[in-house]
Amino acid sequence: MVPMCMSVLYFAKSAELTGHKSETIRVPSELMTLELWGNLANRHPKLFAVHHSFVLAVRQEYVALRD
Repeated sequence: MVPMCMSVLYFAKSAELTGHKSETIRVPSELMTLELWGNLANRHPKLFAVHHSFVLAVRQEYVALRD
């Protein structure tokens, strides 16, 4: 799989937990939503605090995470 860049937008608690409002990450071009969540949570372990209450909105080249 060819990697691609994806913009991630963080809102509310997820922005507080990651310390970022946005970032650009490289991910495989074919990625399941759960794999994307795992990638983000491994990148920012504090996100596990919201893993039961987050909303992940995915578009082709960006993702928004809101809790």
